[in-house]
Amino acid sequence: MSEPACRRVPALLLAVLSALVLVLGLVTGAAPARAATSTATATVTTTSTTAAAASGTFHQVGDFGPNPGNLTMYSYLPAGLPAGAPLVVALHGCTQTATDYEHGSGWPELADTYRFAVVLPQTDAGNNPLSCFSWFDSGKDTRGHGEAASVVQMVSRAETLYGSDPHRVFVTGLSAGGGLTADLLADYPDVFAGGAVDSGLPAQCATTQSAAAGCQSGGSGLTPAQWGDKVRGSDPGYGGPWPRVAIWQGTADYTVRPVNGTELRDQWTDVWGIGQTPSSTRNLPGGTTLTTYDDGTGTPAVELYSVAGMGHGLAVDPGSGPDQCGTTGAYFLAAVCSSYYTARFWGLAAPASGGGLPAPGGLAVTGSTAVSVSLSWNAVDGAVSYDVYRDGTKVNTGAVTGTSYTDSGLSAGTAYGYAVAAVDSTGSDGTRSATVDAATTGAAPRCYTADNYQQTVAGRAHRSGGSTYANGSGQDMGLWNVFTTHTLEETSPGYYVIADAGCPR
Repeated sequence: MSEPACRRVPALLLAVLSALVLVLGLVTGAAPARAATSTATATVTTTSTTAAAASGTFHQVGDFGPNPGNLTMYSYLPAGLPAGAPLVVALHGCTQTATDYEHGSGWPELADTYRFAVVLPQTDAGNNPLSCFSWFDSGKDTRGHGEAASVVQMVSRAETLYGSDPHRVFVTGLSAGGGLTADLLADYPDVFAGGAVDSGLPAQCATTQSAAAGCQSGGSGLTPAQWGDKVRGSDPGYGGPWPRVAIWQGTADYTVRPVNGTELRDQWTDVWGIGQTPSSTRNLPGGTTLTTYDDGTGTPAVELYSVAGMGHGLAVDPGSGPDQCGTTGAYFLAAVCSSYYTARFWGLAAPASGGGLPAPGGLAVTGSTAVSVSLSWNAVDGAVSYDVYRDGTKVNTGAVTGTSYTDSGLSAGTAYGYAVAAVDSTGSDGTRSATVDAATTGAAPRCYTADNYQQTVAGRAHRSGGSTYANGSGQDMGLWNVFTTHTLEETSPGYYVIADAGCPR
């Protein structure tokens, strides 16, 4: 006997919708969560468990400047946040809004505790039928274009409005937001000190909608070097430092398959040049396994968090504990507070079991040469040593037991940002100091801002057909006219790269 029509139609409709999601590359959370319902709702309208409310201000920022991606900017600002604080950019998943992500992700509560601002970009159905960020569209997710350019413009606006530290800017995102996060880290490694890809895709995995479904199912068969080339090709001429990347993946995710976590690991360890052999592996709450890949100084550069039994979504752990955060709901799945462990990886949060020493005061630049910068700071009671950070990356390989340090091996005529943290007897960093800027002596990178016609006349670019291309890098600068303006940086004689986001990059 054939199945009754009243039962066949819903099943057929579900199959058609699922196929449409994959064909369009619209990453949505259709997989069952850990002990969750079998069908996720379209938006986060109800919750089962909540965490303590944040105490700052969540608001829309009306005019943030050029907006080629047609996005909306929201911000969360803790009360009394001083200038020089870090900035976290948090990208929602499909069918969500910035308000949903502010409510469920736990980032505002962490911002209150550890003192940083949060920017929450929002896309909508006018850009994508399911309000997904366009991680699969090369016209929207590449440097200087579309949504990627709009997000970086939001960063620039936040730095102006809130005095955010430009050396401590981080980006994180869920699902399609995670895919765009990986793209942003590849496109703008000069802007972001670190990132976290939650249930997302490798950078530049797909360049068209038709290729997006293959990325979601994973298993592209690329080598780590081929994955790494996708990052290196996103900003030609850039040689580091690279962002530190956290990867979160549920083992029961049937929307963005777990192999994507492995491919992301392959991609970013190759970019860092550190191979795919773990430096350490340990267990965290919620059935989470953390695998760490250290750089040459022994500092974690890439971390892969695998959450056993978790479906498609962001791992949260509501509660009042120091390592808890978030609110459960559609695509916010009870397991572990991923936002806390991500913030800890970036150096924004102290370990729940220790640390917590105050930031050293009086950090100052005491001298510089063409290849070095010397620093000093005030002692912190209880500190057994200190860690020194350059542009968000720890630079000392051994214990700094005094209150001064000289960082060497730098580039001439280049600006750097430094911060210092006190280390307690458990080996845990306390709060980092505010960043101070320092510059080495010697010739600075040469930067030129002009319209495409003038850049061509000056010999920094060339015309092919009706378009303009930077000499050396060959980057597409757009139409050959006097209306399109770019900043070009000469990174080596005759080699120019687009540096619209800031020069030197």
